[in-house]
Amino acid sequence: MPDLIKTAPEADEAGPAIPPPAAKPEKARSLWGDAWADLRRNPYFIVSSVLILLLLIIAAFPTLFTDVSPTTGDLVHHYLGKPELSKVGSGEWLGYDGQGRSVYARLIHGTRASIIVGISVTLLVTVIGGLVGLIAGYFGGWLDALLSGFVTNVFFGIPFLLGSMVVLQSFTSRSVWVVSLSLAFLGWTQTARVMRGAVLTIKQSDYVHAAKALGASTPRILFRHILPNAMAPVIVVSTISLGVFISAEATLSYLGLGLSAPAISWGVDISGGIAQIRTAQHIMLYPSIMLSITVLAFIMLGEAVRNALDPKMR
Repeated sequence: MPDLIKTAPEADEAGPAIPPPAAKPEKARSLWGDAWADLRRNPYFIVSSVLILLLLIIAAFPTLFTDVSPTTGDLVHHYLGKPELSKVGSGEWLGYDGQGRSVYARLIHGTRASIIVGISVTLLVTVIGGLVGLIAGYFGGWLDALLSGFVTNVFFGIPFLLGSMVVLQSFTSRSVWVVSLSLAFLGWTQTARVMRGAVLTIKQSDYVHAAKALGASTPRILFRHILPNAMAPVIVVSTISLGVFISAEATLSYLGLGLSAPAISWGVDISGGIAQIRTAQHIMLYPSIMLSITVLAFIMLGEAVRNALDPKMR
């Protein structure tokens, strides 16, 4: 009996048993969260990102990689000088061109023009084509017929390179910005079509109808609900197109209709090496390799992003 009297207060002091805390439910990830998780495990994304990061550093800080002038030549000592592969990073490393200029120095300094053209054209194309596709897909009717059925189809029917050649032919001096605007003038049609298709699908979603029922304004619906969800396919197209625009700039420069002096470009150097292709192949070989690696890096990045953002690819 005394034992029972002692144990009762002890039970009261202990109090009721506290159940263990329930595990917190895992937070649902968004499309972008799932895409980033997939990209981090994709070797294509890792390799292409490292290459692109290196290209951006070269374009921004070319003097970190060479202190040789890309415009100063020495015809007496360096005319068509052969590559000296043992002298890594020096002016002699990749040889000299027909004007006695270092091929390596021009390769490094030519990265800036190609990257600037590619990025600027991609941004312009994304903005122009995105706005056209967004407006045409959301409002429909006569506005869609005008923007998508007439304007976009007219520009889409003009051959991209041929039209750019005609536009650039009218300029006596062709800087980086002139070439970028000329390429963007004819290159926005694919982005507009992709954006329009995405908007036509998204505007039928329940959350868009709910926003309209709650009295949300048209700009809020467009830029808060539709545009963020329609950007995934546009980002994929823009990433792949960036490499295409860099290749287009090099092609135009090779034909003599792209960048003009004093601009330094891989396409200009490839064009200049044609005359000595039998005796000094290195003049056009190394810019061609650099151009191919750059275009391949952006195409690989675009493919990785497409696989991450497309649910059907998982």
